[in-house]
Amino acid sequence: MIRLLSLSLLIFLFTNCQVKRDETITGKPTLYIIGDSTVKNGRGDGARGLWGWGDPIQQYFDTTKIDIENHALGGTSSRSFRSKGLWDEVLRKIQPGDYVLMQFGHNDNGPINDTIRARGTFKGIGEETEEIDNMLTGEHEIVHSYGWYMRQYIIEAKQKGAVPVVVAPIPRNDWKDGKIIRNDDSYGKWAKEVAELEEVPFINLNEKMAAVLDTIGQEKVTGTYFFDWDHTHTSAKGASLSASKVVEGLKELDNCWLKDYLLANPVINFPVKKKVFIIGDSTVANGDGTIVGWGRELPSFFDTTRVEIINKARGGRSSRSYRYEGLWDEVLEQMGKGDFLLIQFGHNDGGNIDQPKYRGSLQGMGEETQEAHRDSAGIEVVHTYGWYMKKYISEAKAKGATSIVISMIPRNIWKDGKVERATGSYGDWAAEAAQAEGAFFINLNEEVAEEYEAMGPDIVKKFFPKDHTHTNDAGARLNALTLAKEIKDLRDCPLYGYVEIPRN
Repeated sequence: MIRLLSLSLLIFLFTNCQVKRDETITGKPTLYIIGDSTVKNGRGDGARGLWGWGDPIQQYFDTTKIDIENHALGGTSSRSFRSKGLWDEVLRKIQPGDYVLMQFGHNDNGPINDTIRARGTFKGIGEETEEIDNMLTGEHEIVHSYGWYMRQYIIEAKQKGAVPVVVAPIPRNDWKDGKIIRNDDSYGKWAKEVAELEEVPFINLNEKMAAVLDTIGQEKVTGTYFFDWDHTHTSAKGASLSASKVVEGLKELDNCWLKDYLLANPVINFPVKKKVFIIGDSTVANGDGTIVGWGRELPSFFDTTRVEIINKARGGRSSRSYRYEGLWDEVLEQMGKGDFLLIQFGHNDGGNIDQPKYRGSLQGMGEETQEAHRDSAGIEVVHTYGWYMKKYISEAKAKGATSIVISMIPRNIWKDGKVERATGSYGDWAAEAAQAEGAFFINLNEEVAEEYEAMGPDIVKKFFPKDHTHTNDAGARLNALTLAKEIKDLRDCPLYGYVEIPRN
């Protein structure tokens, strides 16, 4: 009898977040976060300035001791996060001693069955159901209450040995009598009731955040924590406030060991800007005022509140000499996970291999080499253009960065009314290098050439003040705009979400 009571007590304590994880057995735990767009907006890259609290909250934790995975998806409800199979993906990964933070409710009030989203749930925590043939998915489905779905997440997480923590939905930027309207008679209330029934921790994020916003006032909240065109999704500042209140709630939980993974003195730097490094030659470099490369103009077409464009291109360099001179090492040292690399070389790779300026590379994509005697500097082993390009891509990939290879801009050379292309040489080799290493490729040579041809030689020559290779600021801006449009079309590349092209 005593043994049975002890076992029951252990189960009760574990499922109520009161037992520390035995890390010698299970290793580093993971905190899984599930929810809607107020937890993770879009790709989690701050598109249109919108963020969810699941992104900044990661900076509060000691990630040497716990991993954080934000699986929230915009547009989902407690029902559709499950019916889309998103919960199954999380559940498969959960190990004993992991944690699950869950927040749903913003989208549960929609239609139960329609051809647009079909994500609504029954209000409350009851057992009512409705069988439907889902007009959106074509599947036969039994729809339950909000509380039923929340209980399933809790029960199934417990069965895998994880600790669930229920979070009330953040408030909307809706006001009445000088106060933020709470959801303590709807989804906030039902989230709390489910947590109490299942005896798991609950954080009233709705009340905690609303109380702070009340003190700030509607006029200052709108445009700072929320945008005036969206009363649901938070800005970076709003997401940071939400995250801080979730953390505050965790600290207040008497028996939840998740708070032990919080940093004592976290430094919150949010949003962390992604870095876009640019390497290349003088057609890319910032230039001297008369000669300007497209790298100087590119920031004009990006949201620089979320991304930092770092132009490391240097005039006179080739794919070979940029590396030999140590310029690439400087870039690589600064590069980190989630950053981007834009690469354009070719204009100088056709130079001399074994004579000053020592910048020529071997043609093509092969593995052949040639020794070059560099006076007192000794012997340099020279590779092909493709070899150098592939090395840039692979080494950036090893740092967690995404590379976009760009064919060199066309020269102002015409024949029979057409601009000379780089096909059959550096343009094709750049594309082959990108394909070989799994990088993205933009044929800027072709795209700009088509722009030039539409304008005609008389207009285009105004872009080239000194020679047929180097552009002025107007030419650089055209090249940068063309490149930005091409990046915007790379929907599989996360960088596309940072492009902002002015309407005029």
